Amino acid sequence: MASEKALFQRTELLFGTEKMDKIAEKRVIIFGIGGVGSWCAESLIRTGIRHLTIVDSDRVCITNINRQLHATTQTVGEVKTDALKKRLLEINPSAQITALQKIYEPANSDSFELDTYDYIIDAIDSLGNKIDLIRKATRTKAVFFSSMGASLKLDPTKIRVAEFWKVTGCPLGALIRKRIKKGDLPAKKFMCIYSEELLENKGAGSSCGTEKCLCPKSKNAAGDPELADHEWCSLKAVVNGTVAHITAIYGFTLAGLVIQDIYNKS
Repeated sequence: MASEKALFQRTELLFGTEKMDKIAEKRVIIFGIGGVGSWCAESLIRTGIRHLTIVDSDRVCITNINRQLHATTQTVGEVKTDALKKRLLEINPSAQITALQKIYEPANSDSFELDTYDYIIDAIDSLGNKIDLIRKATRTKAVFFSSMGASLKLDPTKIRVAEFWKVTGCPLGALIRKRIKKGDLPAKKFMCIYSEELLENKGAGSSCGTEKCLCPKSKNAAGDPELADHEWCSLKAVVNGTVAHITAIYGFTLAGLVIQDIYNKS
């Protein structure tokens, strides 16, 4: 097996040994490893992050295959965090990957020990949980980055990065700002990935083509037994179209923001 140093030889040529050591020290947590979070995780591991926690309650659905890194015809039904952890360890077996099949929500937010991380990445779909994470993550010492809506997009040249209060043209960003003003505001500024583009769904269909997701579930459920057959498809009020190149750019950009921040501070 190749040494860990050899894995990152080309990155070290660009960054130098000192910065690579800093990257390897940092602790990162990603909430949501779907179309955005999965690509973010892979990019971080391929760039030298060794301490990564990935959080998601869902299982791989056949409708994830068009945009989620770990979703293939062979992984349908698997716990997403398990499937992605396996892939990440194939990239760097020395990485310390913590896979949590959990739903982030206000009731259990303390269990994630956010203060122990250097970087917190939000790629959550659920609006209420996303807002709660924004409020709590910005009250930690960690650097926080957030993904706004990545669905109904096609043009990669319209993807932007801006501070939360300066995000424009994104319906999700506008909705979050409206709701967050009704309670505690973020404790500090944070950067977001977003796009002003907004297309319309032209096709028909929901979840797996049924009212209830019928993707096969593994009999060996990991984590919380209550999540054994958990899936979000049939719980979503609206299912919008997405494509891989947009969600991947979102994820890679979030990873890039983390690496750039480490680079600039070391």
